[in-house]
Amino acid sequence: MSDASVPPWLQEQLAKYDQMRQTLQSVMAQKQQLQAELSDTERALTELKKATNETPTYKIAGSVLIKVDRDSLLKEMEEKKELTNTRVMVLEKQEQRLQASLQELQNRITESLKAKQPSANQGTPG
Repeated sequence: MSDASVPPWLQEQLAKYDQMRQTLQSVMAQKQQLQAELSDTERALTELKKATNETPTYKIAGSVLIKVDRDSLLKEMEEKKELTNTRVMVLEKQEQRLQASLQELQNRITESLKAKQPSANQGTPG
């Protein structure tokens, strides 16, 4: 089907569908990145909890390691985990809404095309 035979309203709907699909892919990529970050944070927390107060602990600041207090690092890591987890949940909800909207838009486009199909065939001799 060429662009000339596609009605403007359908072109708009298809453009909206493409844009929404790209947004969904972006959200999914962000969520995947945050889930990896969350997993790293959880592993670090597990190891940090195993350490005693006497065990030297360090944190990365740019390209240097800085010696820090274990308890303050533990608190910081717990806060980071909580924040990252919240961001993942927000992205999951956004992903679900986008998937539902995409499905709804796809159904509308499909139904519109089905509705147009019989009228296009009526003018054709059988």
